[in-house]
Amino acid sequence: MPNDITERDVERAFAEHGRRLGAEVLKLTSPGNAGVPDRLVLFPDGTHALVELKAPGKRPRPLQQRVFSRLAAQGHPVTVVDSKAGAQLFWARNRWRFGGGGAS
Repeated sequence: MPNDITERDVERAFAEHGRRLGAEVLKLTSPGNAGVPDRLVLFPDGTHALVELKAPGKRPRPLQQRVFSRLAAQGHPVTVVDSKAGAQLFWARNRWRFGGGGAS
């Protein structure tokens, strides 16, 4: 049942999948700066992505939305992932960043 899946479950699935592919999946903590995304993904090709992970059906808080808008305006869009399927889709859409198509 989707309600049994927590944000932590989504975050774990996201990070494990990315590491298997060869990405660095770093947890962001920024004391004194509320609203920052959960993860910084460093791809093997030198590019990066910012990702906010949520429990299924949950949305970013208003403060997060403002921070994400500011980051996007500076060229750093934030992707929101709220399910294990969404995590898989994120990695599938970014396979090109792994050079040879990424690991399976």
